[in-house]
Amino acid sequence: MSLDRLPSLSRRGFLGLGAGAAAVLAVGNAPSAYADPLKQELFTLGVASGDPRPDSVVLWTRLAAAPLALDGLGGMPDRKIPVHWQVAEDERFARVVRQGTELATRDWAHSVHAEVTGLRPDREYFYRFRVQGQQFSPIGRTRTAPAEGADNSAFTFGFTSCSNLPAGYFTAYRHMAEDNLALIVHLGDYLYEGEGRSALPGRSHSSGAEMFTLGDYRARYSQYKTDPDLQAAHAAAAWVHVNDDHEVENNWAGDYSQPDNEPDQDPAVFRQRRAAAYKAMYENLPYRPSSTPQGPDMQVYRQLRFGRLLDLDMLDTRQFRSRQLQGCVGDCTARWDDSRTMLGSRQHEWLLDKLGTSQAQWKVLGNQLITFDADSVAGPGQDFSEDNWNGYAAARQSLYQGIVDRGVDNLVIVTGDAHRNAASDLKLKFYEESSPTIGAEFLGTSISSGGDGSDSDARGRLWLAENPHIKFANAQRGYQRVRVSKEQLLVDYRVVDYVTRPGAPIRDRATLTVRDGRPGIADVAG
Repeated sequence: MSLDRLPSLSRRGFLGLGAGAAAVLAVGNAPSAYADPLKQELFTLGVASGDPRPDSVVLWTRLAAAPLALDGLGGMPDRKIPVHWQVAEDERFARVVRQGTELATRDWAHSVHAEVTGLRPDREYFYRFRVQGQQFSPIGRTRTAPAEGADNSAFTFGFTSCSNLPAGYFTAYRHMAEDNLALIVHLGDYLYEGEGRSALPGRSHSSGAEMFTLGDYRARYSQYKTDPDLQAAHAAAAWVHVNDDHEVENNWAGDYSQPDNEPDQDPAVFRQRRAAAYKAMYENLPYRPSSTPQGPDMQVYRQLRFGRLLDLDMLDTRQFRSRQLQGCVGDCTARWDDSRTMLGSRQHEWLLDKLGTSQAQWKVLGNQLITFDADSVAGPGQDFSEDNWNGYAAARQSLYQGIVDRGVDNLVIVTGDAHRNAASDLKLKFYEESSPTIGAEFLGTSISSGGDGSDSDARGRLWLAENPHIKFANAQRGYQRVRVSKEQLLVDYRVVDYVTRPGAPIRDRATLTVRDGRPGIADVAG
């Protein structure tokens, strides 16, 4: 259904984002000391849904009368506020099928996570929230997963990552909202923790400082979530999110902060920061209550199933990994240390079990950082990043070998983080030219991180020249659309030519094909 066919239900209506746009006011705004916050506009941060199952979806909103208040509490009173929700089969809410009430509390920044059950599989629904009897939220659209065992023949989802507000406008989110996707997969760096000053109007981080405390993270999420393009993408489809590093801190690993001069180098201190980051992340995204963080720990990795066509395994490559190598130059032996892990032993075994027992035709991994070898040295010699799976080569080899040992077919990995597009065959052993191909990986570009970008850049040309398994490279912004059928899986690389001013049109830069029963990339068009 086209978004322009959806009628307005309230003074905001579906994707009626005047509230979000109007919320981008002076930093630190708050209701008048003489005004009742509950008489202000409260749905300034939009609505969202997430983690769809055949009979269930989670609905999210967060009340904020003053969304840019720097304490991160949105100008809300220290009160429990009933928030009513409705789910309907039609956009006019003439056929309401489920409804209920949740209590929004200050302990969780007046966020709401309503876990709605009893829905029909593979069904489009519309939802909204209400407070104070009269004030309605924007209307959101969501879709449940197909029934387990359903012989479904098609599924379309989008994936993206890395939306840095100071780097540019979130135009690609708006295009995702208009693409009629069944699901949006976000692979991390939903926001950025740094200072983030920008020459672009209204795009500097409002606090003007790096995030460390719960209030810092809450305020940063609030600022991002007032963006109308981001609100549109959330309201248009169900999301599934996993964090990468910037939701906490750049290049963190397990209990260890990035090596720098910040005051969180003690692992105990860093765990406090991680706890604050996870709490704010949960408060601001449509996670199920089963992912409610417990201090510095949060259940991020999980599986979503879409009939017999597709299993989607979302990975956590930050919380359990070994500390990042320092000064690892070239193809250093330390990256082959088999005591170092990316996933941790429990998640590693969970993933191989899910892959090995999957009855789905396509097995897709939602992964934050590239697994394919990406040599970044021209000519003789090699050099690899220490932050992605290249810096954990033994852990990657163990995963790949486990996939082969279990006879996993139709393996596809979708990946974020690198602020560029690339697609690669996955070789069991990248260092052996005759090694078998076991799957395909599609690296997707950023929403805005990296600025405008270009069709080709030096890094992309180097990757193509030095890594014969890499079949495509591009350095623009945008998102990726994945069209899955029984015969093939198509990945459309959709790009915008600029993000340093709003309103860029979207276009398909390339379409890559993986065919059923044939591991690797079969075709590159464009």
